[in-house]
Amino acid sequence: MSGATPEGALPPTPSQTVGPFFSFGLEWEDGPFAVAEGTAGAIRIEGTLLDGLGHPIPDGLIETWQADPDGRFAHPDDPRGAVEREGFRGFARCPTDGEGRWSILTLKPGAIPGPGDTVQAPHLAVSVFSRGLLARLVTRIYFADEEERNAADPVLRSLRGGDEERATLIAASAEGGYRHDIHLQGPDETVFFAI
Repeated sequence: MSGATPEGALPPTPSQTVGPFFSFGLEWEDGPFAVAEGTAGAIRIEGTLLDGLGHPIPDGLIETWQADPDGRFAHPDDPRGAVEREGFRGFARCPTDGEGRWSILTLKPGAIPGPGDTVQAPHLAVSVFSRGLLARLVTRIYFADEEERNAADPVLRSLRGGDEERATLIAASAEGGYRHDIHLQGPDETVFFAI
């Protein structure tokens, strides 16, 4: 008999792609708030997570990690020493909604030391999780109003695709903060880093 299993044996488990199961086990108490609502100087960074055809991804997750406005981290790996800023977590996690939208509330980061004697422009480190991805994608968000610092940033300068590639990492100014869409594939694909 075709497809028969020996007596007492279980049939193989059907295969499937990874997820979507982000709400289970990945919810974080503070969610998209690196700072509390009403924090002085808080900005909102928002965007849409899009697939290769430009369709929104309704079951993704955006995670950000960043320095504080002085360019410091509350982490022992900061070579200048860990500095904790009251009320600032430096980390946010936001699931995308039914239209692929995400949003975090944070403080704009300061510049941080780069390799050698360089300085990295203010940016957020971003991890993207989505269905069909076996591992997170890593990217960055820089700020359009930091032109001079962006021009000197060693990571942005290292991109071989010129202004077009750099543009995929730069958030535009918007009311109350910034807007930045993340494209997983396609002609507007966001630059992702192998780490």
